Amino acid sequence: MLDLQEIRNKIDEIDAGILSSFEKRMELAEQVAAYKISAGKPVFDGKREAEKLKNLEEAASTPFNARGARELFQHIIAVSRMRQYQLLAERGVSKESYEQVDSLPAENARVVFQGVEGAYSFAAMRSFFGEKIRSTHVETWREAMEQVAAGEADYAVLPIENSTAGSVSDIYDLMTEYPNYIVGEEILEIRHTLMGLPGASLEDIRTVLSHPQALYQCRHFLESHPQWKQEKMLNTAMAAEKVARDQDKSQAAIASRFAAEHFGLRILQEEGLAGESNSTRFVILSNQKRFVKGAGKISICLELPHTCGSLHGILAHFDYNGLNMTKIESRPIPGRPWEYRFFIDFEGNLAEAAVKNALLGIRSEAAALRILGNY
Repeated sequence: MLDLQEIRNKIDEIDAGILSSFEKRMELAEQVAAYKISAGKPVFDGKREAEKLKNLEEAASTPFNARGARELFQHIIAVSRMRQYQLLAERGVSKESYEQVDSLPAENARVVFQGVEGAYSFAAMRSFFGEKIRSTHVETWREAMEQVAAGEADYAVLPIENSTAGSVSDIYDLMTEYPNYIVGEEILEIRHTLMGLPGASLEDIRTVLSHPQALYQCRHFLESHPQWKQEKMLNTAMAAEKVARDQDKSQAAIASRFAAEHFGLRILQEEGLAGESNSTRFVILSNQKRFVKGAGKISICLELPHTCGSLHGILAHFDYNGLNMTKIESRPIPGRPWEYRFFIDFEGNLAEAAVKNALLGIRSEAAALRILGNY
């Protein structure tokens, strides 16, 4: 029996041979890429790959080796594809049509937000754009999306994620319906306060109004007052507006201090409502495919073939190109039970070679891909 060092030496020799064979294979892959570029053929050929993996698996000597051979050659073939996509991207074979700009045209822009003045969306809009804009408000997120898509507004400001309550799933669904694109984001610290009419006190309160997420974030505080009825509103500022309009001392709203000041309400309690600080991420949407020079985050939406390993294959493009994926979210596809869209955020800029490589590969292998924005 060979001793351990002799076994390791033989493994090293075999590994050197595998490396040499791998590099020869990659040279041939580059020749394949050159042919496909000249012939206009796609890199990904799922049928041929499936047949090749089946033949290699059947040629293995044991069931264990068969499984190992499949996984090994799946990875080798994937790496080969990555190199071919890289060569395609270097030759300018890309389907992306985004315009790079030095800055977003914002002065005197028409900006729409959901809710009323005093809402967190209003505060996020002012924080991002300043005051040299023309702002309007609508009752629903869909109306805001429609105005931007129709060119009636230049930008919309919509909440997409909260640090404690999670994603605003309706916004993801709306982004698949309308040809609007994310061109910026604003992260706003959310500080909820309980407010009522001037002269009201906590003892007067019978009903608390707010947006469902705000009610959820303040749930522990509200549970300490089980006698209070909770009423859901489309927006926190709308809740404050209703309390001011109804002039009913038994009503209170959970909204921002800004809303209390705007509607002339008295803050009944400010500390301890949410239990912990949280922030909401707002996206700035436009119907123009543009991104600011130096933008560092990309959002995409994709659908995958309903096959084993399809998501793993897509995620490999981020790893191979050194791109940091910061978020992945899935949403069911209406009318297609048990099928899902994936929303992915990752770091990068559409002008970067690594991003071009990854998107070219993902577009070739996904059932559908849409770039939602670079910002």
